[in-house]
Amino acid sequence: MKKLISAFFDRQFLKFCLVGVANTLVGTAVMYALYNLADCGYWFSSAMNYVVGSIVSYFLNKYFTFKSREQSWQEILRFVLNIVVCYLMAYGIAQPLVRSIFSGLSESANDNIAMLAGMCIFTALNYLGQRFFAFKNTEKSEKSLDSDDKT
Repeated sequence: MKKLISAFFDRQFLKFCLVGVANTLVGTAVMYALYNLADCGYWFSSAMNYVVGSIVSYFLNKYFTFKSREQSWQEILRFVLNIVVCYLMAYGIAQPLVRSIFSGLSESANDNIAMLAGMCIFTALNYLGQRFFAFKNTEKSEKSLDSDDKT
């Protein structure tokens, strides 16, 4: 069990969290500003969060977190596919779940809570997807980089 936990919660996980803080601050500001100030809808506002945040996330996670050396369209496609699937799953789950739990609140309050819940669900799914799908070939290269540092 300890080995399983350490496989997920390692240095890459900590770096992923740091990158996540940066792109979450930027993306969340975009999302809530569009929804509450620009009067855009739930799906558009939350999608723009991930368009902006994902651009930041791609470059920071590629080079800082997962140290990917791959230069291919396949890696970009895997990253985009991961973001889209995680987004649709997270926000598709969050909105009906929050509406059923907080049925007495206004639509606006429910949507704001659902966007927050969707962010949490997305983060968990996205970490797994980036580590084991989008940048999946980098664990071998990171181990070789670590061994190169020691020599």
